[in-house]
Amino acid sequence: METFGEKTTTTAPPVAELHLHIEGTLQPELIFALAERNGIELPYEDIEELREKYEFTDLQSFLDLYYANMAVLQTEQDFTDMTRAYLQRAAAGEVRHAEIMMDPQAHVSRGVPLEVCVNGVANALATSEEDFGVTTLLIAAFLRDMSEESALEVLDQLLAMHAPIVGIGLDSAEVGNPPSKFERLYQRAGEAGLRRIAHAGEEGPAAYITEALDVLHVERIDHGIRCMEDTEVVQRLVAEQVPLTVCPLSNVRLRAVDKLSDHPLPEMLAIGLNVCVNSDDPAYFGGYVDDNFEQLAKVLEFSVPEQATLAANSIRSSFASDARKAVLLDEVTEWVKASAPAQ
Repeated sequence: METFGEKTTTTAPPVAELHLHIEGTLQPELIFALAERNGIELPYEDIEELREKYEFTDLQSFLDLYYANMAVLQTEQDFTDMTRAYLQRAAAGEVRHAEIMMDPQAHVSRGVPLEVCVNGVANALATSEEDFGVTTLLIAAFLRDMSEESALEVLDQLLAMHAPIVGIGLDSAEVGNPPSKFERLYQRAGEAGLRRIAHAGEEGPAAYITEALDVLHVERIDHGIRCMEDTEVVQRLVAEQVPLTVCPLSNVRLRAVDKLSDHPLPEMLAIGLNVCVNSDDPAYFGGYVDDNFEQLAKVLEFSVPEQATLAANSIRSSFASDARKAVLLDEVTEWVKASAPAQ
């Protein structure tokens, strides 16, 4: 299977990617290739017509296309090919460690067996370090616009099959679906020894961040940019150094921020928030992690030290082993030295 979206050169620092939805890495070319392989007729005449649909007005307009395109994922091999394509592109963009979210409910609900989607992704992750130099962990993300009962059922199935997941997450439509809706799910995950993260404060209010911390007992907040609307929330996040996995290009494409020059990331970093940079759904939002760093340097004039801080934050905030973190932090130090202007 051909790999799409390749890139061979980059100036980005070595990073851990902590906010990545594997289904959001489906490039248009791969969508058409999988559709042909599985005999699926797409509602788009060609790749260009599909690309034209990537202009989103809000989160829901993206989600509609995101779920529709998943129809091409039918077999273990489809999931493996999608995951390997991401790993190859991520490695080219200096990702050294990736904590990858997948949406099992989105596949089970359309008739794909849980084992097919989980094993397909896990097959690629099992050799990710050997094949691409990227250590990986798998996180099962649950859809907040579905019921908690549905999430609990899938979590129990994942645990029963000893799925190779390190933790759970919470994604999809945030507005109207507060973290507290999933209190039992997160309690069950905690009892099973799983790490816990959740999307909060992207389209939803800053109060959702507090709720995710106090009710779900999460260790990381995905997005979190709307914390800036609440001074008390900011002060708490700084004091506790709660990781925020920010996705700048995603925020712009989904209209959470009007344009990159308006993004709060510089201020977030300056006031001591534990922020890092991620791609979210790179096939849909105009870039992978290195593309995000490139735009931050170009538009917001992020310096080498600032980029290094973001990279180091990503590594320290990961669920990687202490030994792996030490190796990657050394790589960031070496990148800073190599990026220093010649005297």
